Amino acid sequence: MLLQVQDIHTYYGLSHILFDVSLEVDRGECVCLVGRNGAGKTTTFRSIMGLTSPHSGTVLFKGQPIQGHPPHWVAHRGVGFVPGDRAIFPDLTVWENLDVARKPGTDGKTHWTMERTFGIFPRLAERREQLGGTLSGGEQQMLTIARTLMGNPDLILLDEPSEGLAPLIVDAIGELILQLKAEGVTILLAEQSVDFALGVSERVYVIDDGRIRYAGTRSEFEANPEITQKYLAVKR
Repeated sequence: MLLQVQDIHTYYGLSHILFDVSLEVDRGECVCLVGRNGAGKTTTFRSIMGLTSPHSGTVLFKGQPIQGHPPHWVAHRGVGFVPGDRAIFPDLTVWENLDVARKPGTDGKTHWTMERTFGIFPRLAERREQLGGTLSGGEQQMLTIARTLMGNPDLILLDEPSEGLAPLIVDAIGELILQLKAEGVTILLAEQSVDFALGVSERVYVIDDGRIRYAGTRSEFEANPEITQKYLAVKR
C-alpha cells in the first residue's frame, strides 16, 4: 500500500478536529474523501502533508512513517499537495510557475517534463507567457495541478478541485483527472461534490465531524443512498 493513515487524531490548539481517522491508497488508484464543508477533509490532508502534525496515530508512506516531519521533507519523499486555495504565484508566468516546481522524482528520474505537462494541459501551453494572476479560476486550478506534477510526485493530494468553478470547467477538471489516472498518477481526492468524486474514483471514504463514517468501493457506496443522506445531506 502506498499510503496508510492509521488512527490519527489531530488538533488545532485545544480543538480536537480529527478522531481516529484511517484510510489507505494503493498505487494507481484515485480514492476520494468526501464530506461537507468543515468535515475534516483538508485537516486530513494537512496531517498527511505535515502542515498540521497529528497528535497521535501513524501516517505511513511507502511503508515508512512520515508524521511529525515538515512539509518539505514529506514532499521530497514523493507526496504532492494541490491546495484548495490554489496558491499560484500571480506575478510569475505560467511557464515560471511550472519551472519553479521542477524537480526529479524519488527515483531520480524526470517523468513529468515541461513538454509532457503542456501536452496534458494544452490550455496552459497556449498561455505559457501569461501571468498566473490573470488566468481564470479554472486555468489557475489546472496550473496548480500541473505545478504539482512538475515535482514528479508518487502521490497527489488533490483538495477540492471543483470548488467555485463553473459546471463546464468542473467537467474539464474531471476529464483531466481521468487522463492523469490513465497516465498512472495516484490521487487522493477531497471533495464536497459527491457526483464529481464518484466520476473519477474507485473507492470512497466519507468523513463527518472529523470521523470516517464509511469506507467502500464506488459501487458499494452507490448502493447505499442512506449514507449520502445522513452524512452529506444529498439525496441520490
